[in-house]
Amino acid sequence: MREPVTESMAEVRKHLADVIDRARRDETPTIITRRGKSEAVIVDVDEYRRLREAAERYEDEWLNRLADEASTEGTDGSVSLEEMAALLRSAN
Repeated sequence: MREPVTESMAEVRKHLADVIDRARRDETPTIITRRGKSEAVIVDVDEYRRLREAAERYEDEWLNRLADEASTEGTDGSVSLEEMAALLRSAN
């Protein structure tokens, strides 16, 4: 993937097809700005899918690490879901 190009919303409107072609063919994302603030990015759909899969894998790995840590630490000091619900109800 190449370094992104930054363009305003008005510029992108003028040549959207070119922006999409640049993302697809040249693997160059475009950061779209509005009033000087970054609002969105146009990337090739295959790159988007790759990024989503990587994010999902990372999230799964993170959740698995948390579960492993929790099982290693044991249950001392923990509260059941029912106990937590009762505590929350009594706080209201």
